[in-house]
Amino acid sequence: MSVEVELEESVHYTPLQRMRHSAAHVMAEAIQEIFPDAKFAIGPAIEDGFYYDFDLPRPLTPEDLPDIEQRMRRIIDAKYTFQHDRWPRDKALEYFHNKGQEYKVDIIENLPDTEVGIYQQGDFLDLCRGPHVENTSQIGPIKLMRVAGAYWRGDEHRPMLQRIYGTAWFTQEELDQYLWRLEEALKRDHRKLGRELKLFTFSEDVSAGVPMFYPRGEMLRHLMESYVREAQERHGYQHVWTSHIGKVKLYKTSKHWYTYRENMFPIMKGEQELSDDDAYILKPMNCPHHITLYKSQHHSYRELPVRYAEFATLYRYEKAGTLSGLARVRSLTQDDAHVFLRPDQIQAEFNNAVNLTLEAFATYGLSDYWVRLSLRDPLKKEEYVGSDEVWNTAETTLREAVEGGGLNYEVGIGEAAFYGPKVDFMVRDALGREWQCATVQLDFNQPENFELEYIGEDGQAHRPVMIHRAVTGSTERFMAMLIEHFAGAFPVWLSPAQAMIIPIADRHIEYAEK
Repeated sequence: MSVEVELEESVHYTPLQRMRHSAAHVMAEAIQEIFPDAKFAIGPAIEDGFYYDFDLPRPLTPEDLPDIEQRMRRIIDAKYTFQHDRWPRDKALEYFHNKGQEYKVDIIENLPDTEVGIYQQGDFLDLCRGPHVENTSQIGPIKLMRVAGAYWRGDEHRPMLQRIYGTAWFTQEELDQYLWRLEEALKRDHRKLGRELKLFTFSEDVSAGVPMFYPRGEMLRHLMESYVREAQERHGYQHVWTSHIGKVKLYKTSKHWYTYRENMFPIMKGEQELSDDDAYILKPMNCPHHITLYKSQHHSYRELPVRYAEFATLYRYEKAGTLSGLARVRSLTQDDAHVFLRPDQIQAEFNNAVNLTLEAFATYGLSDYWVRLSLRDPLKKEEYVGSDEVWNTAETTLREAVEGGGLNYEVGIGEAAFYGPKVDFMVRDALGREWQCATVQLDFNQPENFELEYIGEDGQAHRPVMIHRAVTGSTERFMAMLIEHFAGAFPVWLSPAQAMIIPIADRHIEYAEK
């Protein structure tokens, strides 16, 4: 998360997030006691805890954490008040510049405000918009978890900082329960179980983030994909196949080139003298390819909806630091589908997609989930394609479809795809952790970008609407969730080794082999 977003969103903290945010400041004060010349970056509350990024004179080790934690408890017991002030921008710049706090200066220089927020507790003063608890004694039980590295502003060309992660809870019982869940998560880690169960592996000789599957892992993939394929066919989908590469101009038309370029692999020209537009790139998304299939034929209103589905391999150049087993990879398989339909078919087709999703969740035994209606951020319209009119229509239509389908939902501002709003299904696993799985996205923009048409009942050309849909999302990520959810003990229908005959004497071998 960028610094600007973190500062902006902090005003929406829940009471627990507020306490964790305050704990991050207390940790920073403890660091200041140990390293008077420390340089401070940012320290937000995050899911399950908090962190703070520091530029320090020496590397931290796990052995440093108990001392920092002890100092934090002393500061908490001191009942220091969190004092809030507003400083003119120039005063803040001068103060932090004189203190040698270059990261705070960088933040202020990139903020449009004429005034900035300042918080102080004890001897520690920080640039912060808040909010915080009233005094340090209101911070509950804490635990520092680990030390990691983090580039300033997430940019690998900027300084590497040291990040300390911690957690804070209202009660000791909650903290103990959280630590138990972490211990249990380590036992269920799909990377560990993947090796033990001989499901998959990675090799640096191949590439970081590119999984390879052993026979049992491939069997698990096959069972997952076979089920979804059959379910999709029952719901009227036709399966297609598209290539692993495409021309740059295809992704320029879809606008992926302008919004997703940093996650694409480099273009390929080979020995040919190709223009940049005609150069090739590994496929990062399916939608332009399915759109091209649709556009290659004429369509009547009687044919719609046209439902294309594909288990496609996609390639995304994720940064090395973000890769995480099967949960975040560079080569992934998506149970991707695109529906081309008339506007009057939106509700029925949305219901069809949702019913397919819920059937799949029931089959997999996933009963704990919630639904997010993901909309664009009206303050960051430059991050999305399409006019306000198109977006307003799409968001209103999707909200009506969600409510018409009887779904309870929460709104996620800024979570929309760059081309349209979507509905995301967030699944909680056996340990209560959330995984984003299925998605249903409504798109009025791509049909416009590619000038898609169908012939209406009036004999005139009309623009179709698109629905982008995935049941499990990434096969690899869904597999990671299933491994951890079931702790490797899959349901019988999903088990890659459903039965094994073990002879207990030599005379049984011949019969066992039969």
